Amino acid sequence: MTTRFEGTKDYVATDDLKVAVNAAIALQRPLLIKGEPGTGKTVLAEEIAKALGAPLITWHIKSTTKAHQGLYEYDAVTRLRDSQLGDERVKDVKNYIKKGKLWEAFESTGARPVLLIDEIDKADIEFPNDLLQELDRMEFYVYETDETIKAAVRPVVIITSNNEKELPDAFLRRCFFHYIKFPEADTMNAIVEVHYPGIKQKLVAEALRIFYDMRKVPGLKKKPSTSELLDWLKLLMVEDIGEDILKEKDPTKLIPPLHGALLKNEQDVHLFERLAFLARREGATRPGQ
Repeated sequence: MTTRFEGTKDYVATDDLKVAVNAAIALQRPLLIKGEPGTGKTVLAEEIAKALGAPLITWHIKSTTKAHQGLYEYDAVTRLRDSQLGDERVKDVKNYIKKGKLWEAFESTGARPVLLIDEIDKADIEFPNDLLQELDRMEFYVYETDETIKAAVRPVVIITSNNEKELPDAFLRRCFFHYIKFPEADTMNAIVEVHYPGIKQKLVAEALRIFYDMRKVPGLKKKPSTSELLDWLKLLMVEDIGEDILKEKDPTKLIPPLHGALLKNEQDVHLFERLAFLARREGATRPGQ
């Protein structure tokens, strides 16, 4: 069983990303991954688990998520109700404790599990600090049962953030940090080939040209991401739209076919419509037109 991450056949990892993953594993520190939405942060944890032959435990964070939910939750209300009904289960408090994802990871034996704490920046600002001790010591105390839960093996912890809010310094000090840069054309081409083996290279070349040009447009509210490019390419193949259509140089047709896979809000669609309108007007006012 390997203890190093070198990417997988389904995930194109750049050299600096491999270095970051393996450094975090060696240091036994959480790996904090930031980057634009759609750059493969969540999928990275899945591929690390696959490469290491380890179980993956995923904790998706929401705005309402509290740190203690990752440890455990005690259902006192149900226990009270059961006691009023004379249920025998009330004699054992463990019947009313729901284990969280950290507890699940700490209980894992054998291969080091991969624990994904996904989109940590969605929770309130105190959330990361509330997990400092547990992630440092790899243990926590359960008051209701008077027991300490310790990790059988230290999990590989992957934490993702979309940079929606700043994370506390004390938390950042305990992490190995890596920012996933948006893929350059060569890397993106390799990513496309992984997802669509044998795809026509001329189609990919034209699609990438349009895709990167769109990302450069000033004022774009949401730049199209890697996952949206892959969706768009799939649609182009399904609808049999070839590179000849994408090559069309008419400046009035700035919005590419099936643009709904790339542009995800009306503000950006209107932006491209305005640019097309200006291109038409400019063409109409040129001398000799």
